[in-house]
Amino acid sequence: MLIRDATLADGRRRDVRIEGERIAAVGHGLSTATDETVIDADGKLLLPGMIDSHVHFRQPGFPEKETWASGSRAAAAGGVTTVVDQPNTQPPTVDGESFAEKQELAADSLVDFGINGGVTPDWSPRELFERPLLALGEVFLADSTGEMGIDADLFAAAVERATERDVPVTVHAEDASEFDESVLSSTETTSAKEHADADVWSAFRTAEAELAAVERACEVGREAGARLHIAHTSTPEGIDRADESGMTCEVTPHHLLLSRDDLDELGTQGRMNPPLRSEERRETVYQRVADGVVEMVATDHAPHTLAEKDTGIWDAPSGVPGVETALPLLLAEARAGKLSYERVRDLTAANPARVFDLPRKGGIEAGKDADLALFDPDETREIRGADLHSKAGWTPFEGREGVFPEWTMVRGEMVYERDENGERFGDVRGANVRSGE
Repeated sequence: MLIRDATLADGRRRDVRIEGERIAAVGHGLSTATDETVIDADGKLLLPGMIDSHVHFRQPGFPEKETWASGSRAAAAGGVTTVVDQPNTQPPTVDGESFAEKQELAADSLVDFGINGGVTPDWSPRELFERPLLALGEVFLADSTGEMGIDADLFAAAVERATERDVPVTVHAEDASEFDESVLSSTETTSAKEHADADVWSAFRTAEAELAAVERACEVGREAGARLHIAHTSTPEGIDRADESGMTCEVTPHHLLLSRDDLDELGTQGRMNPPLRSEERRETVYQRVADGVVEMVATDHAPHTLAEKDTGIWDAPSGVPGVETALPLLLAEARAGKLSYERVRDLTAANPARVFDLPRKGGIEAGKDADLALFDPDETREIRGADLHSKAGWTPFEGREGVFPEWTMVRGEMVYERDENGERFGDVRGANVRSGE
């Protein structure tokens, strides 16, 4: 296959030849080989597919929320070519048996994938580290409201074991001791079903809780010489502390683009962990992303059904879907001049590949996997939950504009195409990015 005259993120116009699963050549005026398929990409933007390093595809345990088939279709339709699934499924991915079960289910994925292992009081590190594990994570540090929350001693032991095996550790950094319990007492006379003020969740899970946990995680990471990555940082203070400590971090699209000002409209759909922050903090987080302090954007795609979300704020589950809309939203920001296309490329592909040791992913150059997505930067589309492919069927970005791909390719195979005749998904299957290493 030859992709002719594509515009890359840095503005260069290049031809890209694909042979088998890999990019064979990138250059000017590449000659057309016999029987070679040629794609005219004049005026189009060609990007490496997004590596979404933080998704919850809900299998095993919760197929009514999402499956590997539905989640990966949503990923492909959004220009995502690799996803990393987190361990808090049912059963949690904490030993060899649970890892094998998840990997068997992941055989339904249209896109490539990584599987993170979890840490619980009864985890089995020997069995887990024998598997093709991408990372330890999402490790829940001192979050007593999560079923997988662990204490400081177990966290330190897990980081040490991972470091011995050169496995990165992704941390969910919230310290439950810093949650504002006065918020609970102020609403204790109101039943959970009646209390609909979504902003109380943001007031309860304070910014101080994130900073305290980031500080502790980074301290443990420095002592162990670990490769520590802070998931879904939602405050400039947390981002800065991770950066000062030499650790990496990610920001979600919802913490980048939404704030507590949006909660009146979102209601319980806006409940997530960490919660949405003030508009002032959101703007500062955005600046950290634009300036390069933040290494990557990852979605924390956490789908729930609308029926589950349609309850009081204390009963609604935390999380929002986002794997299909992340790259389209970022490209809309770039189209508006708020981010450069190069920055979008680095946030979604180049940096995740570097941080998580995926040398064949994340770029458009000879030898890399042909994980690509083609966009018309002048074509925007209104985001509507009913049009998306996650089982959730809703989005916190309803009504916003996105730049969606015309097609998405994983290792040289089309997994998604869209034209005037509609959408088509490929019948190929993704692979574990750690297999065969």
